[in-house]
Amino acid sequence: MSGAPRPGGRSAKVKAAVLGAALAELADVGYHALSLDGIARRAGVHKTTVYRRWGTREALLLDAIRERAETRVPIPDNGSLRADLLDLVRAAIANLRTPEVGALVRAAVALAPHDPVVADAVGAFWTGRLGVDGAVVERAVARGEIGRTDPREVIEAVLGPPYFRVLVTGEAVTDAFLRRVVDRVVDGLPAPGRR
Repeated sequence: MSGAPRPGGRSAKVKAAVLGAALAELADVGYHALSLDGIARRAGVHKTTVYRRWGTREALLLDAIRERAETRVPIPDNGSLRADLLDLVRAAIANLRTPEVGALVRAAVALAPHDPVVADAVGAFWTGRLGVDGAVVERAVARGEIGRTDPREVIEAVLGPPYFRVLVTGEAVTDAFLRRVVDRVVDGLPAPGRR
């Protein structure tokens, strides 16, 4: 019998508890007071479990935000780039507005310019996530809906304005605003057969 973790077994439950505890603890105490010991206590697991699996709070938070993004911001496939981008940005902003993710993103924005470990974790998350999100653009190109374009730039153009409002200006991010952003981005993309 191998010692490999069973999907859905105790290992999965422990991981889910720790990842949830990490985001909740960050929202409650902030990044500077965040510790693996505190996360372990909140999750109800022994601290060696947390140290052995993640090692640092940055590695744990990176895993937590990846998991959260996968579950809360699924990649849509409606057969239309406009519909896919709108579903994607709606889910992303709903996720960003939660206290846990909001706290994590604000900490990352504040710390990344001064902390190379945080900057590396932020870079790793966004490189991976923008690559995943870019599937909606790649499918639109394959369908002949739009011409070849950089998927990452399209996703950044859609997510940038609402993120700016949530994190910087505090202005309302209404559904009408999200629709206008998506429309402007899609309308500016190359037509099929053009580069």
